[in-house]
Amino acid sequence: MTVRLPATMQVFERGWLSSNNILFTGPETALVDSGYVTHAPQTLALVRHALGGRPLARLLNTHLHSDHCGGNAALQAEYGCHTAIPAAEAAKVAAWNEDLLSYRATGQQCARFGFDDVLAPGDALELGGMRWQVLGAPGHDPHALLLFSPDEGILVSGDALWENGFGVIFPELAGEPGFDEARATLDLIATLDARLVVPGHGRMFSDVRDALARAYSRLDYLSADPRRNAENAVKVLVKFLLLERQRIALADLPGLLASIPVVASALELLGRVGGEPAHAFNARSHTTVAPNDELDTPTNGAWHDLAAWATHSLVRAKAARIDDEFLVDA
Repeated sequence: MTVRLPATMQVFERGWLSSNNILFTGPETALVDSGYVTHAPQTLALVRHALGGRPLARLLNTHLHSDHCGGNAALQAEYGCHTAIPAAEAAKVAAWNEDLLSYRATGQQCARFGFDDVLAPGDALELGGMRWQVLGAPGHDPHALLLFSPDEGILVSGDALWENGFGVIFPELAGEPGFDEARATLDLIATLDARLVVPGHGRMFSDVRDALARAYSRLDYLSADPRRNAENAVKVLVKFLLLERQRIALADLPGLLASIPVVASALELLGRVGGEPAHAFNARSHTTVAPNDELDTPTNGAWHDLAAWATHSLVRAKAARIDDEFLVDA
């Protein structure tokens, strides 16, 4: 069954470097999520065209990963729009602490932005002339939010649920719980009478039950062996770098990975889980794991092995290709 969006709601499907953007043009204009910083001019062009000269009154974020809020600063400069972010992130944004925000940890960029208001689970909104509930969605990000319109049966899911999976469970890489939280979020979504899901990435979908089944299966697979989540995170972060830069010199990739704290956490986890010795060769992942005090050395063999494994994995999946001495986005 095809479910149509209300006339006051429009979705810009952006791809994987920038999140999808949801534009509301009812009594008051509003945009949910703003994409990555390098796509900010494109975001502005899409919004300007869709608004046809109207101002953008409000900007909201489902969560503050760089691919969802990287266009905030440009939109604020253009429109002076009233901006609302997840309440738990307010102090970090006010101080612009990139160590506590995810940008430095993931090796990604985000132009500094401000905020005027906060969103918290239990809040109620009106967007596009429709009622929306704000719901908590921990797992991928501890402070992520869902937006659900019970009257329309529309769920804005961010990275908590895609048509085929969900975003990386980042808290687990930092030794914090995330798998159980992601499952609780899926359980919450299953209780909603959602007839259409607008995900953070990928196309909208109406087969919510099947999408949930795939997400549960994926979560079972990842949580059964946390190394799988770590390996997935490395591949996702390298692919994101490729989307941003288009090509990376193969010789530079080990040092680049060594400069990203989340990748260091993933590499440490690959050697720590299962009681493996520090320099054990993980036959399943083909990754040599170094002791903790050696992880920050780009020349360490572990980084070269990890870079080689990530390159092989992405090329095998046809997500990248090798062109001479470069890894190139495919």
